[in-house]
Amino acid sequence: MANQYFARKPLALLLEEMRGENRLRRILGPVQLTALGVGAIIGAGIFVATGAAAHNVGGPALMVSYVVAGITCVFAALCYAEFAAMVPVAGSAYTYAYATLGELFAWIIGWDLVLEYAVGSATVATGWSGYFQNVLQKIGVELPLALRESPWRYDAAAGHFLSTGSYFNLPAIVVVAVVTAILVKGIAESASFNATMVGIKIAAVLFVIGVGVFFINTENWRPFAPFGWSGISFFGHQVAGQTDPGGSPVGMLAGAAIIFFAYIGFDSVSTHTEEAKNPQRDVPIGIITSLVVCTVLYIAVVAVLTGMVKYDQLDINAPVSRAFQQKGIGWAEGLIATAGVAGITSVLLVMMLSGPRVFLAMARDGLVPQSVFGTVHPKFRTPWKSTILIGCFVSVLAGLLPIDALLHLTNIGTLLAFVIVCAAVLIMRKKHPEAERPFRCPWVPVVPVLGILCCLVLMFSLPVANWWRLGTWLAIGLLIYMFYGRHHSVMAKMAAAEKKAP
Repeated sequence: MANQYFARKPLALLLEEMRGENRLRRILGPVQLTALGVGAIIGAGIFVATGAAAHNVGGPALMVSYVVAGITCVFAALCYAEFAAMVPVAGSAYTYAYATLGELFAWIIGWDLVLEYAVGSATVATGWSGYFQNVLQKIGVELPLALRESPWRYDAAAGHFLSTGSYFNLPAIVVVAVVTAILVKGIAESASFNATMVGIKIAAVLFVIGVGVFFINTENWRPFAPFGWSGISFFGHQVAGQTDPGGSPVGMLAGAAIIFFAYIGFDSVSTHTEEAKNPQRDVPIGIITSLVVCTVLYIAVVAVLTGMVKYDQLDINAPVSRAFQQKGIGWAEGLIATAGVAGITSVLLVMMLSGPRVFLAMARDGLVPQSVFGTVHPKFRTPWKSTILIGCFVSVLAGLLPIDALLHLTNIGTLLAFVIVCAAVLIMRKKHPEAERPFRCPWVPVVPVLGILCCLVLMFSLPVANWWRLGTWLAIGLLIYMFYGRHHSVMAKMAAAEKKAP
């Protein structure tokens, strides 16, 4: 039994899966892959997360927080790029873990990726709803109270959930349904739609930087780090830095852990490896280029925002548009809010595009039902059943749960995935030094080790409640594996057949 848990999937078998009829269509080039990365990264991170993070956690030092988070992602991105070039099939970190750490670790990381993409999609859809309703209000349209938001909102001061008066978040449910339909139709349509949304929001971000820079008052950057430079806790026990009244860490490092949500998405490029025309070359380009471009834009936007408005006066819900309003540029508020809707839409599309690809890889290995998660549409060549199923799941989460109940759970799940990918590079270099590597992560073992350490520091900079939520999710996943996955594992059946063979 223990042998099955640590059984590794042969690299030759992974490459064999590239062939056959049940694979995805290779139509994505480096520009489209980069656009998918940018589409996933730039959105809620700029249009929503910056306000709360600067106001409550980091202050102007949030600029440095983005640098720290970006550097952490660079370490992980280089490791992702090596694997994506080596094994150009669907599955991302799940596939890499199966080849290096064994079946049990692969299941854990696959289940963790489902958490990242599904819960992340619900978080983004909820943020989209807020921006969309803001745009509607500009033209005099207001939804009924019963359809505006989730039925509950968590009150940190009271320590329990309160009723909002709404039944469900209708805009969030509708946008998830529309995006799901686009994804079922095909990857080409999805990529084209995403490219349009990316163009709109990049123009908006450049507008914010280009216009806002003339309204910067450097006095607003003093004090630069009002909450300190650290903010590290160990399962709820403060190690370094300050805490807020609720006991959560604050400071520059704590800010990096919170806004890490803004970077989630570059790794989704690797889930589309099987749909890349030249994956060995194009996927590393897409991963690294999108990450570098977005890091520069993030730092510039935070510098402009905290320079325009004192950090403690930033609006938490719509910081960018409200900052312009506070400076008397009210005409820009509606423009930026509209671009925010487009920007967050593309994030939602790429996140929901990624989850079914992970399930497709798991279904091929028998760990989840092949008839549902492994079915590729004969015409559209998309994993349509799992796309619809995930769309329904995301709709329920987005329609019924508040955004603050979803946000941090996505961060800690992604950081765990990055830790495993960095560790897998070290193991693969040791176990299979002869394997062809069209792209090689530089300075091994330094880069993977730094990636592991940086991710762990950020994980310990998150509130302890996130660890409990992650543990609960993984426990549910392990039960599914024990009662279904290990009994239907293709690798286990192959091993059993070899033992019976004379």
